[in-house]
Amino acid sequence: MANSISVRVKERVLLAASKARGLSAATDTSGRRISMAEFGVRGSWRILQTTLAVYPRALKWLLQRRQPTPAELRELFESLGATYIKFGQFIASSPSIFPKEYVDEFQHCLDQTPSLPFSKIRQIVEQDLGRPISAVFAEFEESALASASIAQVHAAKLLSGEDVVVKVQKPGVHAILTTDMNAVYLLIRLFELILPNTDKDAVAGLVEEMYQSMIDECDFLKEADNLRVFRKFLVDSDNKLVKAPKPYTNASGAKVLTMERFYGVALTNKLAMTEGNFDPASSLFNALNTWFASLTQCPFFHADLHSGNLMILDDGKVGFIDFGMVGRIQPEAWQAIFSLFMAISEQNYRLMAESMVSVGITRDKVDVNSLTRDIQNLFEGLNALDPKLVLENRQGDGINSMLSELGSIARKYGIRFPRAFTMLLKQFLYFDRYMELLAPGADIFQDDRVDFYLQ
Repeated sequence: MANSISVRVKERVLLAASKARGLSAATDTSGRRISMAEFGVRGSWRILQTTLAVYPRALKWLLQRRQPTPAELRELFESLGATYIKFGQFIASSPSIFPKEYVDEFQHCLDQTPSLPFSKIRQIVEQDLGRPISAVFAEFEESALASASIAQVHAAKLLSGEDVVVKVQKPGVHAILTTDMNAVYLLIRLFELILPNTDKDAVAGLVEEMYQSMIDECDFLKEADNLRVFRKFLVDSDNKLVKAPKPYTNASGAKVLTMERFYGVALTNKLAMTEGNFDPASSLFNALNTWFASLTQCPFFHADLHSGNLMILDDGKVGFIDFGMVGRIQPEAWQAIFSLFMAISEQNYRLMAESMVSVGITRDKVDVNSLTRDIQNLFEGLNALDPKLVLENRQGDGINSMLSELGSIARKYGIRFPRAFTMLLKQFLYFDRYMELLAPGADIFQDDRVDFYLQ
């Protein structure tokens, strides 16, 4: 009996590994397809790189018997490259989840990560465009304006005179993302297979969705098309309060994207909030309403609105930039997800359960009455916790009990998170932060300045 169980587990593990390899179709910086053998070499080297980066730091913290400081953790993420910098960007824009000191420190991951030398940038640009830089640009600044996980941005001027920014993809990003996410996927699948009562693909499916979102960001041709579509949406909806940069096709390629240059500051820039000739709160609501409108009136919505991707321009308009990561959702699905967010805000347990089923977060067939009761018990337990004692780590048993109950609910009803839901949730967390900074006390679900564009 034990042997047969072992064989079945082994078969499922091999199946998970095979599925993980399905994520690993990668290309190199020239667009050439990477074979499985070559990818295996690159993957092994990436794992070695990760180990060499993590091991000495982890050993140091262990010997000193302390946790890493926010700065040390941020430096580790940056040294590990694109995948972890993306995680850092999420930390930077999610104060509802992470401690303030980590949120503040990881702001550097938004656009201040280490940049590549100009010699490498020149090589990538000229190889991708098939021409010398001087044949396309009258000026090209060697120092990067910004550098993030997947690309860095340089200011330039076209031969025709337009001021532009040039987004240049860092080499090997596609392979790094694939290797990192394969490792995470396989580990999670192993835990799902080994641990009892764990719903199949509950978390591993989410990793697949995260991977696909990150890989989409590596397609600059698709991003240029996204810009054109979003600009048309703004024109069609007569929206003069928000702008998106114009892409220049003749100066762009698969690894290089040249766009109209915007002049302004990040939406959350403290100087703009105090010294600007406009109301930052109004700019925030203009951005929020435009984003809500895109859920039903545009073929996609911007799915990575961290503070580095929202600008207040010199004329007070809002600039949406970086359209590498977008999401798509049917209007009826958006209504169901909105109902879920509203139910959570109001702690309406019945509506919460019904919305979870409508969105597809649970199995197709569940007992809604039973789910309502379980959600109510969970929230009543959370409400009973004293936040002060939680911060002081004096209610450990209560927290452990809540986590155990949450796990039980997830297993009982097959809780999982569709891609559209996770993308929307991330943007809500971002906007929650912006509301706290620019419109303190405002309620995103109750404020009259917010239009949800529900049909």
